[in-house]
Amino acid sequence: MKKQKTKLWDAAEHLKTKADIAAYLEAALEENDPALIAAALGDIARAKGMTQIANETGLGRESLYKALSPEGNPEFSTILKVVNAMGLKLHAGLGKSKKAA
Repeated sequence: MKKQKTKLWDAAEHLKTKADIAAYLEAALEENDPALIAAALGDIARAKGMTQIANETGLGRESLYKALSPEGNPEFSTILKVVNAMGLKLHAGLGKSKKAA
């Protein structure tokens, strides 16, 4: 029997357009999971080029890889710098509350 080769799926390879990137980040934000949001920003940064994002934010490339990983815990200022460098904006909207109003 012939062995089948597999490859890990990498979201960064599928983030080609601004619309793809915005939808991906929006989906991560909807989950309300800080680790998922940081990881999604890491995927987007890799899709755009981590070196470019590092240069635009003034942060080290290696520290960005670490901060924007599922295990990372970036400061909010880092998140804002990365989002701005990517040409994205965070905005609030009204959604369904988990608590009764």
